[in-house]
Amino acid sequence: RNSVERTINKIKDWRGLAVRYDKKPESYQAGLELCAGLLWIRHLGSQH
Repeated sequence: RNSVERTINKIKDWRGLAVRYDKKPESYQAGLELCAGLLWIRHLGSQH
């Protein structure tokens, strides 16, 4: 549960996602997927 809450807070750090600047749901979904992908890549890079 803790890791899920931390991930949600990291996603909220992306201002565009936090305030929903995107008008279309497709644009919001694309931003969410981009953010999740970047978080995942950073996580993989930190596992040395």
